[in-house]
Amino acid sequence: MTVLKPRRLRPGDRVRLVSPASTPSTEALAETVDTLSALGLVVEVATHATDRLGYLAGRDRDRLADVNDALRDPDVRAVIATRGGKGAYRIANGLDVDAVRNDPKLIVGFSEITVLHLFLLKECGLAAIHGAAWSPQTHGQVSADSFQNAAFGTSPVTVLVDQHEPTSALTTAGSVTGPLIGGNQDMVAIASGWALPPLDGAILLLEAFNLRLGHIDRQLTMLMNSGALDGIVGVAVGQYTDCGTDALTQGDWDEIDVLGDRLALLNVPILGGLPIGHGKNPQAVPLGSVATLDADSGTLVVESAVS
Repeated sequence: MTVLKPRRLRPGDRVRLVSPASTPSTEALAETVDTLSALGLVVEVATHATDRLGYLAGRDRDRLADVNDALRDPDVRAVIATRGGKGAYRIANGLDVDAVRNDPKLIVGFSEITVLHLFLLKECGLAAIHGAAWSPQTHGQVSADSFQNAAFGTSPVTVLVDQHEPTSALTTAGSVTGPLIGGNQDMVAIASGWALPPLDGAILLLEAFNLRLGHIDRQLTMLMNSGALDGIVGVAVGQYTDCGTDALTQGDWDEIDVLGDRLALLNVPILGGLPIGHGKNPQAVPLGSVATLDADSGTLVVESAVS
């Protein structure tokens, strides 16, 4: 896969906030605007970013129009999701890939936004950032700095294992190199068969929020049985936040047991405990760029998504 890297952000650049999935709270949107403005960016909020329709940020066609308008605007240098939620999978296959090829822009988001990253990587090789414009006040300086470094800099991004993260127990041994592809497990599974790029030679990134044991098991089993994970060389496991048992779950397994049972079948190096996802001190990481996963040293080093 030929990777298409957008230009890095610089102070004075225009960026647009869009809501491809659910509606952000007024407070969260204002905080994002303030955070980006403090970095010297000129922030625009898309027309339908605060619309509401059930659990969606308005109608599918309006959410899609907002994203495509941003992709087509020559003065917009980054398209940043206000939040995840639900519904990005409903519009992903309508993204203007020709506009992306002609003028690649930085796409920032995680969780539900993973499906947009995957679709654009599959269709035109666009590298992106799994993360958000986290504010230092709410999410801490480490998270805020990780976004700034990933979006404004061209140096490789290094993510160190946090031994306090439960998924650190999944770490095995070995070192592998390949493009880092993936993100939210729910979206990787949903993308299979239509928006998921080939994973042969790739390092699979996984994180999750609010999945029960059966969901984790079913999705990983489906991905393996369908052949979607054939050829991956390693698995980078981030935060599995608010996942696990519920009142209907029987037995003594938790989410780590399920992940360990399924991922072991892949017979590749696994690096768990990465602060990537919905947990404490989340860090932004490039997607689509070449990465080196070193389970022995507990590091994931990813080349920049921007040039």
